Amino acid sequence: MTGKKSNVVRLVYLSALLDGLHVTWPVLSALLAFKAGLGAIVGVVEGWGVGQGIYFAFVTGLTIGYGDLVPRQTLTQVLAVIIGFSGIVLTGLVAALAVRALQATSVAQKEPREGTRDLSR
Repeated sequence: MTGKKSNVVRLVYLSALLDGLHVTWPVLSALLAFKAGLGAIVGVVEGWGVGQGIYFAFVTGLTIGYGDLVPRQTLTQVLAVIIGFSGIVLTGLVAALAVRALQATSVAQKEPREGTRDLSR
């Protein structure tokens, strides 16, 4: 791929990704706020503090789970499971946006440019 063509592909991908983020931002932000809220609740109930609870929520939601903070109460364990599922949904949504942007890139590559003839007909 030539330098100019690869730059065009990158720009098309970035543009499609940003368009997808623009459309899905309400859902993404709601998921992030939901996860942070549950983390704050877990942090307060477990006695860790709000900041540690939010940290726990994002580490758990990204399925990293370092194990430095472990919920001990039944309520917070259930909330941790919900946080984990919301993280899977968030990751799936971001992956779907990336795939959609890649599809837009491949479509843009197949379209003939202005001023050129389509010889496939």
